[in-house]
Amino acid sequence: MDKKNTTIGVLLLLAAFASLYLFQRNTPPPSAPQVGKPLAISPTGSAPATLPSAAPSSPSDAAFASVVREGTDAKITTLANDFVEVRFTDFGGAIRDVALVSKDPAKKKLPGTHYIYSVTKDQPDVPYVFNLQHADPMLAFTDVAGLDRRTRYQLVSATANEVVYRAVFEDRIEVTRRYTLSPSAVGTTDPYQIRHETTFRNLAAQTGALPLSALSLGTAEPLSVRDYGQYLATGHNANGTIAFTPRRSLEGGGLLSFFGIGSRAPLPSIETPGPFLWTSVDNQFFISIFTPDQPASSLTTRRVELSPLPGTLLPAMGVTGAARFDLPALAPQATAKIGGSLYVGPKEYRRLANTDAFKNDEDGVMQFGLFRFFSKLLLTLMTWIHSYVPNWGVAIILTTLTLKIVTLPLTLKASRSMKRMQKFQPEIQAIREKYKDNPQKMQTAMMELYKEHKVNPMGGCLPMLIPIPFFFGFFQMLQSTSELRFAEFLWAKDLSAPDTVLVIYGFPLNILPLLLGATMLVQMRLVPQPATVDNTQAKIMKFMPAVFMVFCYGYSCALSLYSTINGLFTIGQQLFINRLKDDEPAAVSKGPGGKPLKNVTPKKK
Repeated sequence: MDKKNTTIGVLLLLAAFASLYLFQRNTPPPSAPQVGKPLAISPTGSAPATLPSAAPSSPSDAAFASVVREGTDAKITTLANDFVEVRFTDFGGAIRDVALVSKDPAKKKLPGTHYIYSVTKDQPDVPYVFNLQHADPMLAFTDVAGLDRRTRYQLVSATANEVVYRAVFEDRIEVTRRYTLSPSAVGTTDPYQIRHETTFRNLAAQTGALPLSALSLGTAEPLSVRDYGQYLATGHNANGTIAFTPRRSLEGGGLLSFFGIGSRAPLPSIETPGPFLWTSVDNQFFISIFTPDQPASSLTTRRVELSPLPGTLLPAMGVTGAARFDLPALAPQATAKIGGSLYVGPKEYRRLANTDAFKNDEDGVMQFGLFRFFSKLLLTLMTWIHSYVPNWGVAIILTTLTLKIVTLPLTLKASRSMKRMQKFQPEIQAIREKYKDNPQKMQTAMMELYKEHKVNPMGGCLPMLIPIPFFFGFFQMLQSTSELRFAEFLWAKDLSAPDTVLVIYGFPLNILPLLLGATMLVQMRLVPQPATVDNTQAKIMKFMPAVFMVFCYGYSCALSLYSTINGLFTIGQQLFINRLKDDEPAAVSKGPGGKPLKNVTPKKK
């Protein structure tokens, strides 16, 4: 039976590697997202030349929103600070797109002006543009003919930090749209925030109803051909309950749909009722968050069919969202207002956790999940260390070592307890053999044995349990930590991606996951197994290094780096423990009547 289980385990591992090989072989080579020509950034903040946009989409069914092309005669107005350039269009009187042109001196990676949030690593001077391809400009009305993106607004005024548009709806409602860009300094506002107010004034002589108003949150698109859309989603905060609608919810199908859970056919949209303190749309590293003065009544989520990325033939699939607001009827000359702050920028936890600028738990967009406490702790510590050590790889190593040193007293005590328990393993085995047909007596005898030797049988499991929540916390944290994007360390060119050094017959050679597997293998040979682990569990644990290696192989190499350093420290710690002398030798165990227990373990033939 043992040989059979071992064979099955090996076959499963081979199947995992085979699937990884086929997956990588059928994946197009990495290439840059569609960005068109390099963006010309004017030092004065004036509008650049027309930004290339996607060709009109031809959706195959009603499940997709259409990508729009900006009119060639659109008048573009630009507001800029040291972090963003926000380009407004008079069609819809809204934000066409936002270029993340961070020039913060404290965050430069290279000498001179450098765009920290560039499109690709090879194009550091081409900034990433949020809402480049879109179904609607951001904060444009999405469902009101006469006020939406097809409506040309009058540009009333434009200063260095404010733009004002005006339009008249049905000759009875004056609509004024005002946008103010936050200054570069971080204070009660964030430099990635744009303050917006839309004011409705009734020009008629009688009371009039206002149209339902849904404001676009923008369109999030995949970041590269290796981005399969698992991070594309809309989000919302319903009075403290933060939830997300991923793009896959609109795609239909799936195993559960055959059991009546979910739709088997693609959905044109998903309407989520509010009220919501904020709504968002995001990809893996960048996000648009609208925090209104008054809660939004609902959130609409749709898929968007985008232009194919270079190296692919199939269209890319994005996601767009719109927040709806209910407005009252207006008496003659009365006004109503929709106001709020729009954040368009990177997913930086330390920024979004700033309670002066963000007051409604906007940091919940990081999606840290069940292990959010550990994710926040790791990211906060890692970011603080990086402020003194300007390399994210070194920051990860120092973060790992800091956690290991802090938990060292606990792990040393547990490891020494585990080592002591190894001395009376024969007696434990003798009890198991003697009472194998009576579990209750076996448990009683075991407890007496542990009490006599003054050891805690569960204490030996502590060294293995401590890293688990931190591992999964790190895993969750890496999914949306924009700071690690394009960060280099040794041979790794991007800590947020696998550290592929070369491809052999379509199979990527990733070094750090292999080092992780080797480290775990050595660690398991050095660390004594807890007495509570039976033979079957021990055999299963032998496969853990390979399982973790396969799990981490196609993921961010930062996770493998963290786990490898954690394992190396544990190895050094165990070598130190193994050299220590036990001042409390194990006593001879006694059974009923005070007689010493005999070792009745059958001799090996």
